[in-house]
Amino acid sequence: MTYLSGYRIMWVMVLFDLPVTEIEERRAYTRFRNFLLDEGFEQAQYSVYVRFTSGKEAVERLLKVVEPNVPPGGKVDILQFTDKQYENIVSYRGKSKSSPKNPDQFVLF
Repeated sequence: MTYLSGYRIMWVMVLFDLPVTEIEERRAYTRFRNFLLDEGFEQAQYSVYVRFTSGKEAVERLLKVVEPNVPPGGKVDILQFTDKQYENIVSYRGKSKSSPKNPDQFVLF
């Protein structure tokens, strides 16, 4: 049985601020949001989506898929970090401090 290292496993976070004043801009926003959900991203906050990947190579493949789907206008940032770095995130929900829930460890056999 082989466990994947928390230093190899990667997270991808897409943060975006897109214009939504015109009807077509709202449609572009919705298409991009739905695209991210279809690609396995989960909403962390408004306009912030995260996805767990198996490593750097998977991140590179994912970036090649996301790039052509970025709407014109607005701002889109994509962050990449290891699972070990993600474990250090400190979150507050109101006054309550919490830690993000990481997916269960993959087991390869």
